[in-house]
Amino acid sequence: MNVAILQCDNVLEKFQSQFGDYPEMVEQMFDGVDLPLSFDTYDCRQGQFPADINGYDFYLTTGSKASVYEELDWLQQLIEFIRQLDKSKKKLVGICFGHQLMAMARNGTVEKSDKGWGIGIARNRVVSHPQWMDEKTSEINILVSHQDQIIDLPDDTLIIAESDFCPFFIVQWGNHFLSIQGHPEWSNEYSQTLINDRRAIIPADLIKTGLESLQTEADNALFVRWIMKFVQYRG
Repeated sequence: MNVAILQCDNVLEKFQSQFGDYPEMVEQMFDGVDLPLSFDTYDCRQGQFPADINGYDFYLTTGSKASVYEELDWLQQLIEFIRQLDKSKKKLVGICFGHQLMAMARNGTVEKSDKGWGIGIARNRVVSHPQWMDEKTSEINILVSHQDQIIDLPDDTLIIAESDFCPFFIVQWGNHFLSIQGHPEWSNEYSQTLINDRRAIIPADLIKTGLESLQTEADNALFVRWIMKFVQYRG
């Protein structure tokens, strides 16, 4: 399968030697997949987009330190490209920032949450089991790092996972978009490094709770299996 990574940010340079950049994290996330996958990366901040949207079996958007509601030229281009994918019913998987991009592309609402930072492992209730989901569970635990959240969903959406902190954690948009507020491409070690690096901007009590949460193993492999079932489903 051919996969297009829509890159929206870089890992901080000081951490890249240890953890790699976001496209590398995404590729490593799929290491356990049986099907052969071929990846191309497009840096959307540089105006890079696939010339032919039919050239890929599915697309994936990375996270970003930007906010989806910022007035940035590249961001408006990206939202318009996502609308083209939506109109053409192309499979797209959104991670964190990409999750929120789908809301913007479909005229939903994203804002900085009054609940503050979400960091570490987020525990979420699985509240829907679509037909493509043959591996069911009642809970999914995924790493997070965000302040912005979707606060209003447009029509034709299905909430798959939720928590009291983040009511729209995993969402299916129609039959071709799937998105998550978390970071299934991250390791607990990377999350720990990032949390410690942000001590100046995150309250100390939240830092402590976030670091303690990392004793729980992230369900990254489960979510990747869900992705593969979703992108191959033709229902």
